[in-house]
Amino acid sequence: MKQRFPLVILSKARDLGSSRGRQEPRLLVAFAPRNDRFRRTYGTKAKTIPVVLFLILHSLSFAQVSINPQTAQSLPPAPVPHTGSAQNTSSPPANAPTSSAPQTAGTPMSLTLQQAEAFAVKSNPQISVARLLALASQQVTREVKSNLWPTATGDLTGVDAQSGSRITAGALNNPLIYERAAAGVMVTQLITDFGRTTNLISSANYAAKAENQNAVATKEQILLAVNKAFYNALQAHAVLTVAQQTVNERQTVTNQVEALFKSKLKSELDFSFASVNLAQAKLLLLDAQNNENAAFATLSMVLGFPSLQEFQLVEEANPLTPPPGNVNDLISQAFAARPEILSLQFQYQSARKFQTAERDLLFPSVRALGAVGDTPVGNAAVAPSPNAWNNTYGAVGANVEIPLFNGFLYTARAREANLRAQVTQERLLDMRNLISRDVRTSWLNANTAYQRLAVTQQLLQQANLALSLAQSRYNLGLGSIVELSQAQLQQTQAEISYAQAGYDYRLSLAILTYETTGI
Repeated sequence: MKQRFPLVILSKARDLGSSRGRQEPRLLVAFAPRNDRFRRTYGTKAKTIPVVLFLILHSLSFAQVSINPQTAQSLPPAPVPHTGSAQNTSSPPANAPTSSAPQTAGTPMSLTLQQAEAFAVKSNPQISVARLLALASQQVTREVKSNLWPTATGDLTGVDAQSGSRITAGALNNPLIYERAAAGVMVTQLITDFGRTTNLISSANYAAKAENQNAVATKEQILLAVNKAFYNALQAHAVLTVAQQTVNERQTVTNQVEALFKSKLKSELDFSFASVNLAQAKLLLLDAQNNENAAFATLSMVLGFPSLQEFQLVEEANPLTPPPGNVNDLISQAFAARPEILSLQFQYQSARKFQTAERDLLFPSVRALGAVGDTPVGNAAVAPSPNAWNNTYGAVGANVEIPLFNGFLYTARAREANLRAQVTQERLLDMRNLISRDVRTSWLNANTAYQRLAVTQQLLQQANLALSLAQSRYNLGLGSIVELSQAQLQQTQAEISYAQAGYDYRLSLAILTYETTGI
């Protein structure tokens, strides 16, 4: 027998989570069994359930209608994100929700710029790659130098041949084949090749020196990347601090304007402008948080970490000094010390030595040869004595190899090496021009950044004064909300510019040092 269940609609208030504490009715659907057991269990109480439900629905509907419409039309506060990492020294506002930004457990490690540089030199894989390549290039020099040493080879030979047979096909050779078992040693020694091997050794040696300078250049590039990441992280944290202060200050102004608006002392336009300014400050806070996380991710990567690490960066206490005055002296220092120039100079010398070695292929080469051994068992022609230790052999000779004609191969190789040496020389000239430009540009940027220190400080002072005056005029009713909003915007921009100016100058000095003598 099928049971019928009457539909019962229940209403329950749900908190919307706003600062106004509004309630929204939520409907719940339930099914009440209509059967004899239900009636016997609850008796007459079941008849009172519809009446109770009607009273609850009626009271909730009245509560919903009684909400203040003016409060409902006000803008809800935008969520303020959590900073998401322990690198930030300042805490976010109390109403900030939890963020899912990457974190690592543990206490942040205190890190200075010198410690970061030392850690990068030890852990960055690019520096390890450059060092390994430099070590590998040194082995090439040993490989070429091995031609000056004697070459000795041992031979163990066993032959079973048809009696009286001859080799009649193939190249020109001794056709006789004898049954034998023999062992011997053959030694060859280069006497002279008229300088070819010596020039090849010099070329390999210069190439190894060039690779060492490439390793130094890689190290300098990593150190510059560490300086950039370190100062960018400090700068991002300073901007984040300004953004958090801006949010707090504009939240205070918004609360004041809202209170005046509710008291009919300010218009809704003023409250709207204040809310817009607060939302802009919160957007600035979001961007600042993202920039700081990105800066610390870059710093972690440069230091050799595959994941985001937590650092408590320690700023330098050294006073800021003006940049050097004579840029021509800096360019001369760069020409003498930059590893890129030294590397190309060694490459050019290596190419010239290799070109000379390729030319030396046209000269003869003289080698000495020697062979010694024993044939304990074999045909009587090669092992005449029944005593195995008496069937020895030995010979010493010299061979002179004279190139006569090979289709102009050696001439073309020498010409190719000469052209490649000229290419290296042109690259060296181009590198000198690039370094001269980079040093001059870095020097100009450093001077501009140094001048911006005083200008941004003056700008911040004037912006703070303008904001104070605008706030006073607005409180007295002499100024508009537009004037106050403009003053707030200019003051925020001035604070950000002043916070960035110091780190920009320190970074420009690091770049100038890298472009001249190296970090």
